[in-house]
Amino acid sequence: MGQDFPQNNVFAVIDLGSNSFHMLIAKHMAGGIHTIGRVKRKVRLAAGLNKDNLLSLEAMQRGWECLALFAERLQDIPASNISIVATATLRLASNADEFKSEAERILGHRINVISGELEAKSIYKGVAHTSACQGRQLVIDIGGASTEVIIGKGFTAEIYKSLDMGCVTFLERYFSDGTLSQSNFDHAISAANQVISPIKQTYIDAGWELAIGASGTIQAIQEILAASGESELLTLERLYSIKKQAICFASIDKLQLAGLGEERRLVFVSGLAILIALFQSLDIKYMGLAGGALREGVLYSMISDFHNTDIRKRTLDGFTERYHVDKRQAQRVAEVSIELAGQLSATWQLPMEQIIPILTAVAHLHEIGLVIDYKLYHQHSAYILNNTGMPGFTKAEKQLIVAITSAHRADLNQRQFSEVGNQTLLVTRLIRLVRLAVILSMRREDDVLADFFVCADKFDAVKLKFAGDWLSAHPLMVSELEQETIYQQRMSWRLFIER
Repeated sequence: MGQDFPQNNVFAVIDLGSNSFHMLIAKHMAGGIHTIGRVKRKVRLAAGLNKDNLLSLEAMQRGWECLALFAERLQDIPASNISIVATATLRLASNADEFKSEAERILGHRINVISGELEAKSIYKGVAHTSACQGRQLVIDIGGASTEVIIGKGFTAEIYKSLDMGCVTFLERYFSDGTLSQSNFDHAISAANQVISPIKQTYIDAGWELAIGASGTIQAIQEILAASGESELLTLERLYSIKKQAICFASIDKLQLAGLGEERRLVFVSGLAILIALFQSLDIKYMGLAGGALREGVLYSMISDFHNTDIRKRTLDGFTERYHVDKRQAQRVAEVSIELAGQLSATWQLPMEQIIPILTAVAHLHEIGLVIDYKLYHQHSAYILNNTGMPGFTKAEKQLIVAITSAHRADLNQRQFSEVGNQTLLVTRLIRLVRLAVILSMRREDDVLADFFVCADKFDAVKLKFAGDWLSAHPLMVSELEQETIYQQRMSWRLFIER
């Protein structure tokens, strides 16, 4: 039946990695790409390579058994919407054709063994389409048998290299007996630094503004940091601390770091050693986690709509289409909130370049909860946003957007600012602006609002005034603004409406 009625907007990407095989199923709808299925199996294909790069029958068998599971899901997807890529291990294996031939028979589709350079560029594209790409960025992906290091800007990978080291191959070479010792780590880190050495100066000279990790190792470290209550940004000092904790367990079998998943435990220490070397060699100060990598890069390459686009706009358009948002009203709220911010920018020292995208996003997203219920729609909107990916926005930006959306109407409480960290002052000021913008746009019509003027004193008291006698002719607006002064007063914020 699936072949008679193909799911033309459903796509599948299979990544035959050196550590794990992954299958990503996604649907192209509502102006965006939405994941509807993921399957991952630890195959550790690279562990089957001997010193002559001959892949063992046991490793191949593990891979074929995994692909037999994947094959079932591919039956309902058009062949043109399926892409299968293989990476470092099948690039290296002298008998790769033997594995590939049987794998293609099982899947019923061709497998593309991609070069290290194409893998690096695809990883970068996956990061660019799913993360907040601002300025020049360094992207690192530690795989099972190779590590990709890329510098790019926007959607373009400018410098890219695939290095011959990975968490599976380094596990076999430096932690094969399962021992966790300072000596084992030192040998692994030293070897990784030697591999990085030929490219080191090129990357340092090129420079970057943001470093992003796109592998399971980086995600695992983030989860360890989160479990201990630390910032999720990776630093060399934090990597050293985790290494020290790991050594205390003496063996990989006994390794039980809080936040470290069981399925990642075996290859974690080898990946950690490689990452420490990258931080050391390239002098990386901080690193965050990407939203996607190789599979997402291959996926976005398959769909022409996404070959070159504004990621933030695409994200907002996807939300507005999916939740039937009144786009004209969203634009009104955006324009009014930005105008209010502009008038207060000098007094409040508002970073306009930073906040205009935030205010624009809130304006387009604050009403998505209306599809659920009007009474608490602001809470519904915030819940949806908090539990949905927002490609193009950083984690900190998303937290701001969620906090402002949650507090843009009705009563206020301090809990709404609990996730914004040291941005409390900024978020409270933006909330005050958005709340006013929503009220001033309540007619949902163009050209019904008079010119207005807003100012603030050194105590953050805000005064709003309208041109002429406009306010006296709009009693409902007066009533809404008076109620808003009461809401803000409960938070010790002062708002004055000049009549």
